[in-house]
Amino acid sequence: QVQLVESGGGLVQAGGSLRLSCAASGRSFSSYPIGWFRPAPGKEREFVARISWSGGSTYYADSVKGRFTISGDNAKNTVYPQMNSLKPEDTAVYYCAASRYRDWGYGVYYWGKGTLVTVSS
Repeated sequence: QVQLVESGGGLVQAGGSLRLSCAASGRSFSSYPIGWFRPAPGKEREFVARISWSGGSTYYADSVKGRFTISGDNAKNTVYPQMNSLKPEDTAVYYCAASRYRDWGYGVYYWGKGTLVTVSS
């Protein structure tokens, strides 16, 4: 059974930093992308960032580009989004999502339970 366990959320002041982590188990994710989502107005969840294990390619939403960096430890099946220059609008529950297919575009994921990030102004 696939499990995704997020950690690292908390309260931080605007301009501060947090590092989240998502530990995946139950399957080898060496060929499957893993990413992060958060709720957004008018959407159930919006894409934040993802990493593809093969080649280490990373992708970011425009709203976080230049502030967030996602990295992964293949041996530990763990992904780490480093969140810098946080803004109050980054406040959200962040969900880890592991693609069920090698192609992220299918949009079918395993989900974690989320970790709350609160950014105070």
